[in-house]
Amino acid sequence: MEPGSETPGYETRPGFRRRRRRRERRRPRGLYLLPHLVTTAGLFFGFTAIVHAFGGLYDRAALFILLAAICDALDGRIARLARSTSRFGLEYDSIADIVSFGVAPASLAYAAGGLEALGRAGLVLTFCYTVGAALRLARFNVAQSRYPGRFEGLPSPAAAGMVAATQWFFLFLAENDLAVHVHPRLTAIGVALLGLLMVSRIPYRSFKELDLRHSYGTLVVVVFAVVLLVQEPSVTLFAIGVGYLLSGPIEWLWRWKTKRPLAEVRPEVPAETPPRINA
Repeated sequence: MEPGSETPGYETRPGFRRRRRRRERRRPRGLYLLPHLVTTAGLFFGFTAIVHAFGGLYDRAALFILLAAICDALDGRIARLARSTSRFGLEYDSIADIVSFGVAPASLAYAAGGLEALGRAGLVLTFCYTVGAALRLARFNVAQSRYPGRFEGLPSPAAAGMVAATQWFFLFLAENDLAVHVHPRLTAIGVALLGLLMVSRIPYRSFKELDLRHSYGTLVVVVFAVVLLVQEPSVTLFAIGVGYLLSGPIEWLWRWKTKRPLAEVRPEVPAETPPRINA
């Protein structure tokens, strides 16, 4: 077919469009609802974590936050597999994430850390976490990361997981007669720092390019981590959380000191419109 020909291509022919519509009709409608159901489950877990946090069941609240993080990791993948990605799903997922990773972890930190004793300061510092998570989610929806394979700022599920893992870790210490008293002021500062890391521009690895099939060393590390997770989940999750939390600032400082900046994603330049020639 010559360039400029107005003959419709294969994908624009009426017959092709009819066959495509028939294939879409054959696809079960439940596949379109499944990602939204998973997102709703994550929202439920976040809401339940808030209820348990203010009810004094801190370990259960931490568990429900981690369950919400699992749902958040699954709903997007299920939507892509079912070819049911939509703008509605993106917005709904963000709203659910604000509850599960913005309000629920802050509620757990406020209740379990005794931040009520700090009065207004405890409330404000805890709110810094919530607003940081909200801003992080809003920025993620409207702007892509400048660095390939990296998040800009600490991901909100990782920050929420850090709060939950910390609660489990201190529970583990208490059960083994190693209870450590943390002053509420220190807890409040730590929660506020998590909020600042979420809105920062510090790159964090996304691990989306992780390939277990062709990297033997990576596979060994993952298997070793799973074994430790099964053996003592509270300690392992806390260690993984702290390691990931510090990895971003440490790598950023190392690259700044050695002058080895990350390669940035080149912005897409729109094609120039050819000049119009008047007849």
